Amino acid sequence: MKFQVLSIVHHSPHPLTGELLSAADRLEQVVALGETAERFGFDAYAVGERHAGPFLSSAPTVLLAALAARTTRIRLLTGVTVVAILDPVRVAEDYATLDQLSRGRLELVVGKGAEAGHFDLFGLDEGRQWDLQKEKYELLRRLWTEEGVDWEGEFRPALKNVTTVPRPYAGPPRIWHGSATSLNSPELAAKHGDPLFTANAIQPREAYARLIAHYREKFEEYGHDPAHARVAAGSGGLLIADTTEEAIARYKDLYEAKVRQSFRPHLEGKAGYNTPFRTIEDAVADGPQLIGSPQRIIDKILGYHAHYGHDLQSVTVDTFGQSTAEQIETLQRFAEEIAPVVRREAPSTLWED
Repeated sequence: MKFQVLSIVHHSPHPLTGELLSAADRLEQVVALGETAERFGFDAYAVGERHAGPFLSSAPTVLLAALAARTTRIRLLTGVTVVAILDPVRVAEDYATLDQLSRGRLELVVGKGAEAGHFDLFGLDEGRQWDLQKEKYELLRRLWTEEGVDWEGEFRPALKNVTTVPRPYAGPPRIWHGSATSLNSPELAAKHGDPLFTANAIQPREAYARLIAHYREKFEEYGHDPAHARVAAGSGGLLIADTTEEAIARYKDLYEAKVRQSFRPHLEGKAGYNTPFRTIEDAVADGPQLIGSPQRIIDKILGYHAHYGHDLQSVTVDTFGQSTAEQIETLQRFAEEIAPVVRREAPSTLWED
């Protein structure tokens, strides 16, 4: 298995102390963590994109460009690129530039986004979100694989003989499809033979397993070799202690305060927005959150792998407001005590073929 670190750049007061980093300090923390992830041997680092809510990730290309300049090996991903609200021509240009700067280390994860407010912000009809997603993704795909593109669609002006520049560094970057609640993204990924990145963030395992099963079934139905159906999975946050009991005692107040802080009552009952795992005990037992001893976390990842068959595991260490030093310590423990065991027990040829 390969491993990625993801930040969607939360920017809200610490759930217990109320402390709030300046925007500059928070952004520097994200870039420094990417350097640290490379030093500890992680395979990829991802930055999300949010345009509503308490986040500082509205410009992931800028953050990833800073990381491209300060790293040499680690792959740079998005988590996700909200293609449904963006102009595909600009996405093609911006991310091809980033691909050139990083000398081919870029991969996109596209999705319609997890914040309910961004369609209104960009003057788009949220009721058409999946139509927007499909049309814009398919245009982006053509812009990266073809030159002299002629195109006509519903959501932007027609194109005539367009070749976006720069071109990607060494052919089109891999595009994953982010999937959290709907069968639409797995369907689109399967149609085009693309990999699937399941959020695996706040819902029970069965919800995500359903999306992955649909993806694999449709992948083969569309005529693609099922051996090429790559899957990645997220996590709802990473907290490590010597024993699971110690992790619960140490992080209980922090975890449960963060759940209360993040709760969105206007979205209650809508899948993918509020976690049903309100206590840390519930999260340890049944949630996708990776909380506990190294062995407990190993067992949970391998348990998910038994259901998902995933090649890439994403972890997040800045979900709960830990300091930079605490985040680095968590990444180091994961890299030294957890990753080697999971790599051995669940090998993957992702990025090797």
